[in-house]
Amino acid sequence: MKTYAPSRMELAPRDIVARAEQSEMDAGRGIDGKDMIHLDLRHLGEARIMERLPQIRQLGIDFLGVDCITECLPIQPTAHYSMGGIPTDKDSHVITDEQGTRMKGFFAAGECACVSVHGGNRLGTNSLLEAVVFGERAGKSVLKYATGIDYGGINEGQEKARVLKKFEEVYQRDGSESYNDIRDEMKEIMMSHCGVFRDKEKLKVCIETLNGLQERFAKGKVTDKGKVFNTEIYEIMELGNMLSVAQIIATAALRRQESRGGHFRTDFPKRDDENFLHHSMVYANPDGLEIKSKPVVITKHQPAERTY
Repeated sequence: MKTYAPSRMELAPRDIVARAEQSEMDAGRGIDGKDMIHLDLRHLGEARIMERLPQIRQLGIDFLGVDCITECLPIQPTAHYSMGGIPTDKDSHVITDEQGTRMKGFFAAGECACVSVHGGNRLGTNSLLEAVVFGERAGKSVLKYATGIDYGGINEGQEKARVLKKFEEVYQRDGSESYNDIRDEMKEIMMSHCGVFRDKEKLKVCIETLNGLQERFAKGKVTDKGKVFNTEIYEIMELGNMLSVAQIIATAALRRQESRGGHFRTDFPKRDDENFLHHSMVYANPDGLEIKSKPVVITKHQPAERTY
């Protein structure tokens, strides 16, 4: 980190640290030539590690057989968090457009929501801010909304039939494609072409690959036809959602021709406030994904260049 952020070192923003790690590996300086570097915590000593980092230590032991008290932990950048999500206002109402129009009766809070407290790069512990502060705001908003409405006219039988029909559609799939292979290929293409470093050509390949995976997803084979605690069905439906989110991420990344926070384009390495100081709102329509721009509201702090 002396090379990448000498004034902040390992305490630099996480996007800078991630790019530093990836740059070292891309330059062939990974441990034993592999795609990993070492995180050395040994100087902290056993007592401090056990006090402050017991879970990190246990994860290293359980998954890698490495004890960070006596050994270095092999690490690499990974997808940890999304700065996007369900768009909401400060009172946790879900909004539907760039004008901030509220959707009646729909609220979101926590890591699924995007109330825009992060910008392009989440700070450590800010997910707690989302959960605690906006969780409370959501509860108050729901209470206020609920006191002014009556019970909805929901037909329980119809709703149950609708959900069961969705499950049955998955159960009946008897194609030749492996959902495990689709999931692995999705992970691989997102990491290699839409990960720490991005560019136009990589993102185009990524989107094309994801489109192909979507087609294969519809031709998958279900191996477990059981109706009780069927984790395969759950994972298949989850995979479908993941493919949709991956397409949203890659499509929005291709459109944003700049670098900002966790989004870094090697072909557009500078931040461009003139053209891209906005939120990207993605909509699905019959012709594919449509992206609209929602203005950023600037109050007290004006955007400035990051220098370390």
